[in-house]
Amino acid sequence: MEKMNHAFEKMKMLVGMDVDDEESAVENDSNSFAFIDDFNRQCTLTTKQSLLVFFNPIKFGITFTFGNLLSLGSTAFLIGPKRQVTMMLDPARIYATAIYLASMIIALFSALYVHNKLLTLLALILEFGALIWYSLSYIPFARSMVSKIMLACFDTEF
Repeated sequence: MEKMNHAFEKMKMLVGMDVDDEESAVENDSNSFAFIDDFNRQCTLTTKQSLLVFFNPIKFGITFTFGNLLSLGSTAFLIGPKRQVTMMLDPARIYATAIYLASMIIALFSALYVHNKLLTLLALILEFGALIWYSLSYIPFARSMVSKIMLACFDTEF
């Protein structure tokens, strides 16, 4: 019943009718605490998940790489496989595509055949960097902007 009352109050607010101020103030306070509580739980869960990457990088590497392959397949489904391949082989992003696909192959090879945790973790770092660089290739001037920012941040002269 409480959910129904809350839904009616939201509808009243959308339409522009008056809502009881005392009840809405109490609900806003409880909603803000609920948001903070949910945010805290998600951050804790995310931290635990990131620690699991270091404890079991082989399992994470397999799922992360298959997830990347599925995302490539889903964009191919949306825009068509021929257009996806022509966009991937565009001269502006051919090197990013090659490094991205090679890093996925290396990650799968090191996780499935070599079973070396350190090699798999390094392959995942390479794959993540290649994924970012490949994604930036679809945004105009994004790679040049990121390159200039990195040079400005890490260019040190002694």
